[in-house]
Amino acid sequence: MRWITPKKGLRVLGVAESFQKRFPIRKSVLAGVVMRADLQIDGFSFAFCTVGGLDATDSVYSLYKQLGRPDVRIIVLSGTIISLYNIVDLNRLYELTKTPVIAITYEESPGIERFLSEFPDAERRLEIYHRNGPRIPIRLRNGYIVYIRPVGISIANATEILNLYVIHGRYIEPIRVARILARSLFRFLFLESQKNSLN
Repeated sequence: MRWITPKKGLRVLGVAESFQKRFPIRKSVLAGVVMRADLQIDGFSFAFCTVGGLDATDSVYSLYKQLGRPDVRIIVLSGTIISLYNIVDLNRLYELTKTPVIAITYEESPGIERFLSEFPDAERRLEIYHRNGPRIPIRLRNGYIVYIRPVGISIANATEILNLYVIHGRYIEPIRVARILARSLFRFLFLESQKNSLN
């Protein structure tokens, strides 16, 4: 476990996704945003993830690899369970990238074991879910409480780093921007596919 020094030039990769159950697209769009601690955006990358699949870890790793940015010091994820229970394996992602990972969620939850147990590959999903560990509540400097799963970084250091990217609300800036990008790209791809199907 390493200590990441909070400084203006520190770069993190924020990752978020977008998909809609009602759209006939079995893929979600992942967006990655590289942002410095002075809130300057320094890069983007995109990937697809299978809705209901088990390729979330590989998709996030693809975002990271596309960038070719060894100066990215931390990966920050908007949750570990995306695209209808497609679970990011935080420990495997850390092993692949050699970069600390912080997964953030925003509400208390009783857990999702009962939903995961309904999948044919439930044992594998539950294994990843439990290995990711418990969510840890922290209070950001603006007073909001979020829940984190840090891998390769201490809770105290993770909290310090996240506070660099807080402006207002509970969403840190790299994730907020990644969410906007993912939603916009998903809508564009869906509308384009609809237009093409009508032609």
